[in-house]
Amino acid sequence: MPDKLANYYRIEKAIGFLTTHFREQPDLDAIAAQVHMSPYHFQRIFTDWVGISPKKFTQYLTLDYLRHKIRDTENMMDAADEAGLSSQSRVNELFVKIEGMSPQQFKSAGKGLEICYGYHATPFGLCFIAVAEKGICTLKFIDEEKSRNEFAQFSARWPFARLTHKPEFTQTYIRNIFQHSGKDAANLQLLVQGTDFQVKVWEALLNIPFGSVSSFQQIARLIGKPGAARSVGAAIGANHILYLIPCHRIIAADGSMGNYHYGKARKLTMIGWEISQLQQ
Repeated sequence: MPDKLANYYRIEKAIGFLTTHFREQPDLDAIAAQVHMSPYHFQRIFTDWVGISPKKFTQYLTLDYLRHKIRDTENMMDAADEAGLSSQSRVNELFVKIEGMSPQQFKSAGKGLEICYGYHATPFGLCFIAVAEKGICTLKFIDEEKSRNEFAQFSARWPFARLTHKPEFTQTYIRNIFQHSGKDAANLQLLVQGTDFQVKVWEALLNIPFGSVSSFQQIARLIGKPGAARSVGAAIGANHILYLIPCHRIIAADGSMGNYHYGKARKLTMIGWEISQLQQ
C-alpha cells in the first residue's frame, strides 16, 4: 500500500479515537499510541495531511461547532438561492452538473457504451471511479480487500456496457477532483441513475459549500418538501458518486454525524479536512 494511503488510514483511525474520547482530552502521546507511532512522527504526518494539529482539527468536529456550521450554511444557501446560483461554492472552483436518467434509460444507455474505470489513492483512502462518455457515473471509497466486490456491484448496474480498466485515463479525473489548483475552473458532468426526487436531492447537495455542513431537514426544505427528511435520507444513501455529490456534508440537526456507509470516522475526517482547508 502506498505511503499516502497508509497515512490516511492511520489518520482516520486516530480521528475515530479522538471523536470517541474527546471529553477525556487525550494528549498527543495517547493519540499516537492508537496508531502505533511515535508522537513526533504522528504529528508530522497529520500536519502534512491536513495542515493543522490534531487538537485543532478535533475542535472542528465538536457538536457545538458543527451546529454553528449548520446555521451558517443555511444562511449561505439562502443567499445563493436568492442570487440564482445553482452550483456549489467550492474553494477550488470545481463546478459539477448532474444529468439524471431513469433506471431503465440508464441500463439501455449502457448498450454499446464504453466505461473506463480505475482505482486511485485520494486524500480519503482508496477510491473506485468509473467514467462514461457523458460523465462520471461512480465514485466510491473502498478498502483494498473490497475492490473486487465494488467492481462486481458496479458491473451489475451496467450489464450492457463495455467496461475497460484504464487508470491512466481516470487518473486525470482524480487530479481534477482532489488536486485542482483553482486557477482554472474544472467542469465535471455526472451521469446518475435515480428518480426525479433523488435527483432533486442530489442537486441540492451540490449547493452545500465546500467546508460546510447541512441537515436532512434543511435539504428537505430546500427542495420544497419540508416533511420529507426521512425520504431525503434514503435518497442520500442511494448516491453512487461520493464526494462530488457531497453526502458526507449532511449531519443531524444536533451536530451529530448520523450514519455513513463508509463509517463515521471517514465522514468526520472528510468534514474536518474540508473545514481545515478554509482556515489556512
